[in-house]
Amino acid sequence: MDEKDYSEDGYVILRNPHIKEMEQDFLYHISLSSGSQDLVEMFSDVKFVCMGGTPRRMEKFAHFVQKELDIKLPTGAALCDISARSYRYSMYKIGPVISVSHGMGIPSLSILLHEIIKLMYHARCQDVTFLRLGTCGGIGIPPGSLVITEEAVDGMMRNYLELDILGKKVQRLAVLDKDLAKELKDIADQEITESKAFFGKTMCTNDFYEGQGRLDGAFCDYTIDDKMAFLKEIHLKGVTNMEMESLAFAAMCHHAGIRGAVICVSLLNRLLGDQISASKEVMEEWQERPQQLAIKFIKKRLNM
Repeated sequence: MDEKDYSEDGYVILRNPHIKEMEQDFLYHISLSSGSQDLVEMFSDVKFVCMGGTPRRMEKFAHFVQKELDIKLPTGAALCDISARSYRYSMYKIGPVISVSHGMGIPSLSILLHEIIKLMYHARCQDVTFLRLGTCGGIGIPPGSLVITEEAVDGMMRNYLELDILGKKVQRLAVLDKDLAKELKDIADQEITESKAFFGKTMCTNDFYEGQGRLDGAFCDYTIDDKMAFLKEIHLKGVTNMEMESLAFAAMCHHAGIRGAVICVSLLNRLLGDQISASKEVMEEWQERPQQLAIKFIKKRLNM
């Protein structure tokens, strides 16, 4: 990504001239407002926004961040869900880190990202890094592996997000920061020794079942040979994993001039089957690996 894609002073670029004309901006889905709350006072020190699918996982990550960064809360205080009253997402602020859930799939993630990007703008945050921490289906890699996305593509191997806006097709390139990805891969190789880390293309689909070629959905109008041929073809083209959010995450971060990265852990090798067979305990341990990599990266950036 070229430097011109970022603002010179590091502040978030808001590509919407109408926001400045509004008396206040209601960030409805995360239960915040630029008019009734001092967002600069509350959030201007944020440097990292970490997001993942489920509220429980991001609450757990928030407590992990608090412990690892040794952040002391006032006596009698506890981490609270800032967005609890929205009943949509779950969000915590721990020092310079926001931990927030984005739900499942592009529509849910895109709503959150619109409002988080606006929050960063209203709060006058500088040099913010966005990280998506998630799970995925691996393709040709062992379960439990970390995947740092080099490039996000859709189900047709296109590296852009296509939107229907005012009756027209709008395409936005899905570009992730290569230097950030390399930095994360280096940290993973050196410090996450219990699993191997991979670079690769991530295929982002609009559906968990048919969109990812599974044989165990309510509908299936293709054969196992069709599925295997497709998975082997995209694997040869560099696809190492499948999930449902990376394309929008990459496109929206790029359009906003925000450095972003996608870190996933594979829960199975799709070349060997469709259903996850690992035990709950093993799954819990695997799902902590992207969080472990994220906190090591954050501590490195904070010189801790």
